[in-house]
Amino acid sequence: MIRIKKFTFDNKDLLDIAQGIRKKVFVVEQKVDPKLEIDEHEKECHHYLLYDDHLPIATARWRETYDGIKLERFAVISDYRNKGIGTVILREVMQDTLLLNKAIYLHAQTAAVLFYEVHGFVKTGKCFMEANMKHYRMEYVNQQDVKK
Repeated sequence: MIRIKKFTFDNKDLLDIAQGIRKKVFVVEQKVDPKLEIDEHEKECHHYLLYDDHLPIATARWRETYDGIKLERFAVISDYRNKGIGTVILREVMQDTLLLNKAIYLHAQTAAVLFYEVHGFVKTGKCFMEANMKHYRMEYVNQQDVKK
């Protein structure tokens, strides 16, 4: 059974689990510098953990910025990728953030651009480097997908 827990920085147990998933995906698999992965924004973010039964398998977070709502740190454990888990957690985050009636954007790794395009995001601007990987800024433009 899939379920999602929402939490804030104050819940250290859940934050540790989320950071553990992010460490596996970003630091171990993608070789992101750990100093870039855990940042000063943790305290201001709204965090999510997705469980398959009792096993935490995905995480994400969002925060408010001057530009609107920034979605960040979407990570799915490798054994669970390409099974719709990313879609489930993205839809949950979108349902919460759309209520704020602000622009929604993210920085997508090039490998994830198509995933976000399918869910209503469009590339805005040129490719740029972040954490030694190519990214595109993407903005949300289509509310139809979230309502499915």
